[in-house]
Amino acid sequence: MTASETTPEPSFAGDTVLVTGTARGIGRACAVRFAERGATVVGGDRLDQSETVAACTDHAGEFEPVDADVTDPAAVAALVERAADTGRIDVVVNVAGIVAREPIETHDGEPWDRSVDINLTAPFRIVREAAPHLRESGGAIVNISSIYGQIGAAERAGYASTKAGLEGLTRALAAELGADGVRANAVAPGFIETPMTAPYAEDDAARERFRGLAALDRLGEPTEVASVVTFLAGDEASFVTGETILVDGGRATVE
Repeated sequence: MTASETTPEPSFAGDTVLVTGTARGIGRACAVRFAERGATVVGGDRLDQSETVAACTDHAGEFEPVDADVTDPAAVAALVERAADTGRIDVVVNVAGIVAREPIETHDGEPWDRSVDINLTAPFRIVREAAPHLRESGGAIVNISSIYGQIGAAERAGYASTKAGLEGLTRALAAELGADGVRANAVAPGFIETPMTAPYAEDDAARERFRGLAALDRLGEPTEVASVVTFLAGDEASFVTGETILVDGGRATVE
């Protein structure tokens, strides 16, 4: 029995939710879940979002795609402005991210710089632009981190470091914005089947290894992350802030 069959779902009717990375994977799953629950979802991505538009059709809410490169400050400002044009911003979900695998000895710096720009600086910029609107609405921030931000990973210095930094940013935002009723939390997924993880999942040996790292003995789905995101963004989590929730299937083994 799934969580949606056993627990009441949060309602976001009348709310505006800004989500990045909505073209695929966890970002798309979040967009669909918020739209199902009545939200107006403004989704920013530099990739084509037609499949997300189709997935959000016929739901209680609606989805508006915005062509946005989260590394471009002007594009970030325009994305937040478009969300605010609905009259309010109630939730910001920072999903957009990359992972680069590079041995430290051959790391030329470019993957590091790009990881910092997309995984850490972009969420900072988005929240900086959205903060006045979130203060007004008493809204919520949910940042998508990673289990690697807590346990680290070989040959993923940029990814692990930026995700750890994102969790630190989340705690700082919780402390700074809490007096205005704004909550900030993070979700740290384990191995989730998305286009970003597909190169690993397509390798039978790697897939088996990742599956075996979870106590539940399987890989996760984007919808299972999205369900925790909507929980943290909704009223059921009204006294939860500054936390990172692991969605990793009970991962207890370090690679």
